[in-house]
Formats: sequence, structure tokens, C-alpha cells
Amino acid sequence: MEGFKFDPEKMEKLNNPERLNDIPPDFIWEKLDVQNPGTVVDLGAGTGFFSVRFAGMANVDKVYALDIAEVMVDYMKENIVPMHDKIEAMKMDESSIPLPDDIAGVLVMINLHHELHEPLKILQESARVLKPGGKLAIVDWKKKETEHGPPVEKRYDTDTIKRQLDEAPFNSVKVYDEMPDHFLVVGENIND
Repeated sequence: MEGFKFDPEKMEKLNNPERLNDIPPDFIWEKLDVQNPGTVVDLGAGTGFFSVRFAGMANVDKVYALDIAEVMVDYMKENIVPMHDKIEAMKMDESSIPLPDDIAGVLVMINLHHELHEPLKILQESARVLKPGGKLAIVDWKKKETEHGPPVEKRYDTDTIKRQLDEAPFNSVKVYDEMPDHFLVVGENIND
């Protein structure tokens, strides 16, 4: 499936507080069920909107907010990092994460999966940077017509994502459909 890239010209949409109703960070955190995450990696962080929320969660020491777009990383460095000492903004390539092995307890991707050209590569990279037993959360648009979001044909169904996670490899994969326009898929890293 060919990816669909977010237009950086629309970056202010990423800071709309309504997004917290559509994708509640507390809901994601509850479903992750991680007691001592330590480090969180936010892939496709955009403006750092959700990175800020995850930095405020219990027992989070550091959040790496990564994005492939220089304009997003620059925005975070200017507007987010100076006010949040737990957050570090970094540029990444689409299929590699510039962090060492086994660094994170949690990795999140919010509205990113449908943009990936090679999702399996980034899922394998996610497994590499997660500690054994670390949790991955993928939030993305449900494969149905919605008022906002990418075209339906660019969206993934959760069965496809579950198969990708099995291959990456992750286990204990759970799907949550309670959000109106988005799904949440959580997997546990089984790499040693």
C-alpha cells in the first residue's frame, strides 16, 4: 500500500485541542498498561502535540519526539522542547529510528501507519528500540468514511496491522475500537 504523507502546510491542524477528544491520551495509556515506562518514543510526532501529553504520564522520564519532516522537528525544537525538559525532538528517516537498542518502554504512532511506505521495516525498528516486554501503540483512522482524515483506500484494517505486528515480531496484540474514528492496536515486544 502506497503511503499518504501529511502536508506540513496544515501543521496547525495538529495542535487542535479537539484531537484530545478524538484520540484521548489517557485512553491509550490505560490500554498500554505500563507501570514504569521510563522512555517513550513518539514516531511521527508532528508538532509534538501528543508528546507533551505522554511526557506528563506517570513514571515517564524522557520522550523522544521523532518526525521525518524537518519543518516539524524545527517547530518542536522552537515551541515544545524549551517548555518541556523531558522532550527531545529528532529527525528520522521513514524506515529507521536514530536511537539505540532496548531504550524505550513505550513507542507510540498516532495517525502515522497509513503514511508508511514500508510498515514492516518501521515495526521491526520499533521492536529493536523497545525493551523486551515494551509496548507499542498504533492509533490510526478506521477503514471507513469519516469527516476528516486520509482517503479510505489509504487506510489499514486492523487485521492487516495485526499480521504485520506478528511478523515484526510482537505478541499479545490487542485491538480497541472504542474511539469513533480511530482504532488502537497494542502489541508487546518479544525481541530479546
